[in-house]
Amino acid sequence: MVRIDTNSIDNIVNVVLSKNNDLYNRVGKGYKYYVPRGVNYIDTTDLNEKLYSDGNYYYLYVDAISYYYQKEFSYTEKEDAYYSRLIEQNGKKGYLEIQEVENNKYFVQFMYNYAKIEAMVDKNSINEVVLNASYILSTIKFNDNVIALNLTEDYFTNQEEVYDIFKTDKDTENYNKLETAEEPEEE
Repeated sequence: MVRIDTNSIDNIVNVVLSKNNDLYNRVGKGYKYYVPRGVNYIDTTDLNEKLYSDGNYYYLYVDAISYYYQKEFSYTEKEDAYYSRLIEQNGKKGYLEIQEVENNKYFVQFMYNYAKIEAMVDKNSINEVVLNASYILSTIKFNDNVIALNLTEDYFTNQEEVYDIFKTDKDTENYNKLETAEEPEEE
């Protein structure tokens, strides 16, 4: 176990992202990742997940399509941000940007490894959110086969039959009837 100095955002990011973690406890459509202790899974919509920890909601967006096609991105560090940094670790790229917004809240955007976490937090929660986000983003592993399957046109095509359980019309035409067999003849 590695002790991390959580007083420095740079240190949190450098230490966590430098580790080669194979941990996972959540599986999505074409990816898996690790949710640290104290962070709770709330809901999933498509490739987006909502997480919660200590009064803060985290919104995880996974871009499996950009990963699959290895799309490049660019980021310019912002001087007027509370914190802004381009990240390159272990052959993966990303950025961490924290902007002060109204009512003494901070908007955290952390993108790394084709996934992004956003959270609106108080100033005293920034380091904890960055630590949790670092663990989550550093552990995302993609499954190329599942992503390729999701990208095929036929994958989303299905045949469905409408069946209304509340319909009261009696349609016995398709109902499986119990057929009585003739009794065998005695010899």
